[in-house]
Amino acid sequence: MNSELHTKSAQAKQLVIKGWGSSPLPWLLPLGIILLFVFLYPIFEIIKFSFTNASLLETDLSYTLGSYMSLFSLPGFYQMLTITAIFVLFSVVFQLFFGFLIAAAIDQGQKLKLKGTVIVRTAVLTAWAIPGVVIGIIWRIMYNETNAGILNHFVSVLGLNTISFLSDPNAALFSVILANVWRGTAFSMILIYAAIQTLPSDVMEAAKIDGANALQRLMKVILPMLAPIILITLIIISIDTFNTFDMVMALTGGGPGQSTEVIALSIYTVIFREFNLGQGAATAVVLLAINILMTLVYLKVIGRKGEQ
Repeated sequence: MNSELHTKSAQAKQLVIKGWGSSPLPWLLPLGIILLFVFLYPIFEIIKFSFTNASLLETDLSYTLGSYMSLFSLPGFYQMLTITAIFVLFSVVFQLFFGFLIAAAIDQGQKLKLKGTVIVRTAVLTAWAIPGVVIGIIWRIMYNETNAGILNHFVSVLGLNTISFLSDPNAALFSVILANVWRGTAFSMILIYAAIQTLPSDVMEAAKIDGANALQRLMKVILPMLAPIILITLIIISIDTFNTFDMVMALTGGGPGQSTEVIALSIYTVIFREFNLGQGAATAVVLLAINILMTLVYLKVIGRKGEQ
């Protein structure tokens, strides 16, 4: 009797071990714990603080909707949203445009067996690999508003007056966009270049045989086939641009005034310079909502692509 119970117990243990061995749960559990404490818990804390009047200078806090009410009633809030929208729009459009041009040029250069395509790819990727703070410092040196500045030196050589790249509000926003385009073009180039490599050569040859010129092949064949990856790239770089902080912080610090203060930088300013944790958390929740919305769009696009 005891031996029979022992045998059944051993069999049950073996079944449990086999069940765990075939289940992905033991492998996903450590990752889930890490995500819980490193990702989900901070999000919960930010949302909680957004409904308080918390301050970095005081330990007492009370729950209120005042942080959101004061945030949405601030005149600078809608200016910040407008600046962020302009920054994201032009950054994304030109990153996609130049990324496509560079990817197409590299692909054509490889087909023609031209030398230097590897060097071009490496040069473009270097901008993407450099930390954002370093990029901000590099472009700040280039934008120096004296004749010693690299860009203003060439302007003076042409006999023109020096340009106020960082002290003029409109020029400062343009300067930040230009630096961000230089930084982010590489990512678009990588994805689009990879997509170009997958284009079926027989379709391209058929278009040539039918008499389609280069522009017609681009508009009628290449772009429609690249549309899914271009859309995915658009969403990814939009999310990344919305969260840009380090480069803008090093380049302009949000100035002059608030002419280059994007949402991510505003969160830092409100919390660590004005010590208003509640309002800063409310601003972070607004940014989180934008990211969630764009992530849902991204997942929707991925789902549609997977069904095709």
